[in-house]
Amino acid sequence: MKKYNVYILALVAVVMAACDNGVFKVSGKIEGANDTTKMVVEVADNGWWLIVDSVKCNKNGEFSMTQPAPQYADVYRLRYNNKSIYFPIDSVDNVVITSNMAKFATDYTITGTALAEDMMNVDRRAMQMHSASVDELKAWKAELANVILANPSSIVAYYIINKYIGDTPLYNPQDKDDLKMISAVANAYNVFKPSDPRTEYLVNLAVSNRRRVNPVKSDSVVSVVATEIPLLDISLQDENGKVQQLSEIASQGKVVLLNFTVYGDELSPAFNKVLSDEYKKYNKRGLEIYQIAYDYDEFQWRQAAKNLPWITVLDSDGIQSKNLTMYNVYSFPEIFIINRKGEIVERVVDIGQLSKIIAKYM
Repeated sequence: MKKYNVYILALVAVVMAACDNGVFKVSGKIEGANDTTKMVVEVADNGWWLIVDSVKCNKNGEFSMTQPAPQYADVYRLRYNNKSIYFPIDSVDNVVITSNMAKFATDYTITGTALAEDMMNVDRRAMQMHSASVDELKAWKAELANVILANPSSIVAYYIINKYIGDTPLYNPQDKDDLKMISAVANAYNVFKPSDPRTEYLVNLAVSNRRRVNPVKSDSVVSVVATEIPLLDISLQDENGKVQQLSEIASQGKVVLLNFTVYGDELSPAFNKVLSDEYKKYNKRGLEIYQIAYDYDEFQWRQAAKNLPWITVLDSDGIQSKNLTMYNVYSFPEIFIINRKGEIVERVVDIGQLSKIIAKYM
């Protein structure tokens, strides 16, 4: 009885927190269903699945429901008996699900939002991975890395790093390569969504496992602290096809802000606004920005890059790039400061202190 009361109270809290954010809608059609078919919509909450509402089809198998939009993006599922279809809701979404009674959770389509379609594609591929070889699984995870890094602070990125294939976690935090992806998501949530209920969990997951995989002195930040490392050269093309060499830029007596980033992240514009403020403030005093993008969508990168006043280049090798390995980067955005002598003198672990840090070297 106590557990049941906690369950109800948690559900009430979810509903109350969402009541002022508008509504989201889930609708669709289940072939073979009729007006006696009942389903439920549930929301994930710290390992629990809380029932949001029951859903009843009409005689044609059609259904529809609306609910208060969540304060933060959440993973939901449409469940029929012990079969479930998973989908994300981020604010006032309108998600449409079509399936059939015989293959409810294995043959379905979700439309309405890009995030919903991404999650559907992840789950479709996951179904094929139960009997996949090690090489097949590795190749798929390389594809997933692009999805994660395109929007590491999204609910889909969170969903991917917490997904299981059978009883095995898709991303094992005790594996060095997997931890890089987990840390990328943790860092993005920590920077862009500090008040999201998942952020603390993600940061703790990344930091606690880094102690096992790659111990650090401080557990107060997600990024590895690595100051006073040599300048390792990077040579990439900008949006105009011109090769921009980091060592050449750093040899001009300027203070260079070296930034590894992903333009496709939904909060990337906010991050670039921070950089823009610093660039306007210090550019005439000798500040330059060398920004490396890790977007899989080159067109999207070019569209964003052409509007930026600093040096922007694309690393087409993506998450497999040697440049990330050289600079020990496995979370985005990441910032290094290069002084007027062409030496890397600081790795920025708190973007809120960026202006003060830059000022030290001007």
